[in-house]
Amino acid sequence: MDIPIDFWKLAAGLSIFLYGMYLLEDSVRIMSGKAFRQMIRQYTDGRLRSISSGAFITAILQSSSAVSLMVLAFVGAGVMTMENGIGVMMGANIGTTFTSWIVAVFGFKIKIESFAFPLIACAGLLFILVHSSSRFFQFARLLIGFGLLFLGLDFMKTSVETYAQHIDLTVLAEYGSWVYLLFGVAMTALMQSSSASIAVVLTGINTGLIDFQTGTAMVIGANIGTTVTVLLGAIGGTPAKKRVSASHLIFNLITGVIAFVALVPLSHFVGLFIDTSANAVMGLALFHTLFNFIGVIIFFPFIGYISRYLLRFFPERKTVLTVYLNNTPTEVLDAATDSLRKETLHLFEECQFYTLKTFGIDEKLVFDHSLPFQKNLGRRNTLSDFYENAKLLHGEIIEFYAKLLNGNLEQEEAKALERMIYASRNIMNSMKNVKGVRHDIEEFDSSENKHLNQQYRLFRRRLISLYHSINSFFDMMGDHQEQYRILLRSVSHIEQQDAQFLNTVMDLAAAKDIDEREISSLLMANRLFSQSCRLQIFALKDLLLRQEEIKEFDRAMEMKELLDEEQGQQQEKEK
Repeated sequence: MDIPIDFWKLAAGLSIFLYGMYLLEDSVRIMSGKAFRQMIRQYTDGRLRSISSGAFITAILQSSSAVSLMVLAFVGAGVMTMENGIGVMMGANIGTTFTSWIVAVFGFKIKIESFAFPLIACAGLLFILVHSSSRFFQFARLLIGFGLLFLGLDFMKTSVETYAQHIDLTVLAEYGSWVYLLFGVAMTALMQSSSASIAVVLTGINTGLIDFQTGTAMVIGANIGTTVTVLLGAIGGTPAKKRVSASHLIFNLITGVIAFVALVPLSHFVGLFIDTSANAVMGLALFHTLFNFIGVIIFFPFIGYISRYLLRFFPERKTVLTVYLNNTPTEVLDAATDSLRKETLHLFEECQFYTLKTFGIDEKLVFDHSLPFQKNLGRRNTLSDFYENAKLLHGEIIEFYAKLLNGNLEQEEAKALERMIYASRNIMNSMKNVKGVRHDIEEFDSSENKHLNQQYRLFRRRLISLYHSINSFFDMMGDHQEQYRILLRSVSHIEQQDAQFLNTVMDLAAAKDIDEREISSLLMANRLFSQSCRLQIFALKDLLLRQEEIKEFDRAMEMKELLDEEQGQQQEKEK
């Protein structure tokens, strides 16, 4: 009978599985506050405790794959150390043997995959009902991730298990035990569940299809094959996740080889406690537990060594974000100061690029060159990745500045460096404001209300106008007075546009062209946008103007604030 593998179901299962893994890790990272991290560390702190926890949790969940994937998520999110993660996964190998005992004693297997639909259903409702800023929102994502993970495993398993169950195992008997071992590896890799494979093997023994010796080889193979699930979970992951998945492969592979080489003496040892000819199913369950327990004993002293080896094999590949600071010694103050200013200007340009991308504006309208983030990191990075990289670059600027402070600085030199750090902070605060307005901007763009669409286009025009002014500022390098006037005109223009926007919103509100929620969204978006623009101007002032122009600029800002305050008081009196 020709029973094909459902390829598309297998592919869909893999995709669902990987997306579930992403949701699980991302939600764990966001939710992992101090108390949560301490709890995870407490129950997995130390080799013995981590191994015991892994065995206990796996015995309850009945899925070493699920536990191993959780370990990948926790390690990837920085909640669990790699050594403890290795211990949990070793313990999971012992815990998963509980499935063999359940099948041997009760004759059925508890399917953890059946939790997928209730998890997704309940978590999906919670996901819709709660606000995205709530911790329940992330908890819902966590549950959905679990559900999709199990659902993906179930899809992959069911797409091939019917095919696997119709294979006649007796045709392999003439090739020896090693063929059954390979068959166990292949079956588990395809079905994505060592528990399912072992259940099939136990069924085969119970029906007399295979004997005890054949079953032991297949169980060893299933133990090795289950590493495929964890290796899939580490695809595209961090080096930490790759280390943990590699440790799982090393442990299972070497344990499997040792068990296969010692197959005969181990089988005899099992025979001392259970008559395998009369109760081969129970004997196989004991064998499964025995060789995994022996593996843990053998590897326990080498956990630290394995961890150090994997650290060298999968090093943290730190992305180089700085352009000017890397090769500049802090001992040469003039060169270091110049590099710090250039690096901060680099951060400023990346801020401009981030803002343009947030508002859906082609950067070629402002830049005639590629920026380092584009060249080093590629265009496939998301805005969230881009923002995180900018934070890292800002951190490196602060770190370099701290090193310079250790030198013998004149008062003027220290003030110049301090202004650069003010500029760097203003740039990051500008990006933070843009990040905060991103959701509202997307709503304005996609809204069915034409007035919101118009305000979205107005934001874009205001931004392009500002950046063209900034380009004219850079064209006047060396003419500090003209640069000073350009920045003052830019600030004045920002204030005028801000006031015009407020008047427009009030007119729309009076005409009832926008509702209360839209009024609030527009006002909040405008406040963040205008402040972001001001901060960029202030950053350029501190970076590139001379001390004289900076003082004049600051006095002009103070005078403007006084005038605005007097104007506000006058308006209050008139009311």
